[in-house]
Amino acid sequence: MSDKNFSYRYRAPTAEERREVEGIKNFYEEEKTSDALTNLRKLDARVKNAAKIPSVAAGVAGTLLFGLGLSMVLEWKIYFFGVIVALAGAITAALAYPLYRCILTREKEKYRKEILRLSEEILQKNAD
Repeated sequence: MSDKNFSYRYRAPTAEERREVEGIKNFYEEEKTSDALTNLRKLDARVKNAAKIPSVAAGVAGTLLFGLGLSMVLEWKIYFFGVIVALAGAITAALAYPLYRCILTREKEKYRKEILRLSEEILQKNAD
């Protein structure tokens, strides 16, 4: 009446698939063992990214405002407000780098002791 066959196929993952799965697994695992070098890299990235993100945002916003001001002057013939918007954009874009330097200096001071402590710990461990 009915054919009750059971079919099962097994295919072992390739080495590349295993690496991909292990990489995904490691990403979602909680960090149980965190060594000094990993912490040092994280702190370094935190200092640099804290300065990059707002300065890039200011640069992009300034450039867009400058472009809007130019469009207002050249295409829409709105001279007075176009010049004001373009100047505001140019000033904002010009302040992006000083903003970056200011935030970078502040973040370096904030994390300086911890980064130097971790650096010395790593160098002492490697010297032994």
